Amino acid sequence: MTTRPYLRSSLARSLYEKMVRDDNLRHLDKSKWYDVDVDLVDCEIKDVFFPSQVDDETEDFLENCFEKSDWLMTQIFHALVRSLMCWFMSRTSINGFLGRGSMFVFSNVQFENIMSPFSNMREEWKGHGNLLDLGAGDGKVTEIMARHFRHIYATEVSPVMRKILAAKNYTLLDVDKWANPDEGPRYFDLISCLNLLDRCDRPITLLQQIRSKLNPDTGILILAVVLPLSQYVESAGSKYNQPSEKILVKGRKFEEQASYLATNLFQQNGFQVLRWTRVPYLCEGDLDQAFYWLNDALFVMKVADSCDS
Repeated sequence: MTTRPYLRSSLARSLYEKMVRDDNLRHLDKSKWYDVDVDLVDCEIKDVFFPSQVDDETEDFLENCFEKSDWLMTQIFHALVRSLMCWFMSRTSINGFLGRGSMFVFSNVQFENIMSPFSNMREEWKGHGNLLDLGAGDGKVTEIMARHFRHIYATEVSPVMRKILAAKNYTLLDVDKWANPDEGPRYFDLISCLNLLDRCDRPITLLQQIRSKLNPDTGILILAVVLPLSQYVESAGSKYNQPSEKILVKGRKFEEQASYLATNLFQQNGFQVLRWTRVPYLCEGDLDQAFYWLNDALFVMKVADSCDS
């Protein structure tokens, strides 16, 4: 048993505790982030589960998190700015303003692996394909998908993040109008909805809008949702509001909730799960901890045939 040293300074104690936490994080068994007990999965999606694993790009992201977390004066400045700006800006906008808090859902290799059955489509996408990333944030995850497409569209509520996306030459669509028939292209070849379903006000309506704008023949939806499911809508003033539409989910374990979403929520709204996996939803940390993570269920879906919907 390691004895904690006596430290009189509160700052010294905080830094020591952070050092201990970071050491624990470095020795974390990351394989557990991807574990799924397929025996607990509904038979309808059991055969389309695709196992993922940590790779070099994920490790690079984590190492960068450790490095940034050790920038003492920068982290103190960020903490001060967040405490002042949270009364009139959302956390997402504050992170964009500070250039911090980037998210990591999947690497280039992980994206290509889970999309590997659709390699023929990807060749067509490079020529004239349309990608729409809903709630794109700072566009870091968008970049991974964008290299496979000719035209890149995005939506984002945060004004700060919208400026970042515009600087990357992505075409911005209005968050309230993107699903209109005359807004943007008639159909999209790939729509990504990554960790948005549990953070938007009308998630059921969102799924229906996605279905209406996805190419009915070859379109793909890639959707990530944090489990266990906990819905809230982010707003300024450090307040989290309840959404207008609630998602019904049954089960307590990751596998049970993933199964219920796939065989109920998604099917009822006209989607068929083609592949799915489990990945960590990683976020850059702060002065307390180098990085944070949640458990993501990542689904690849298409519009269901009329006889199956």
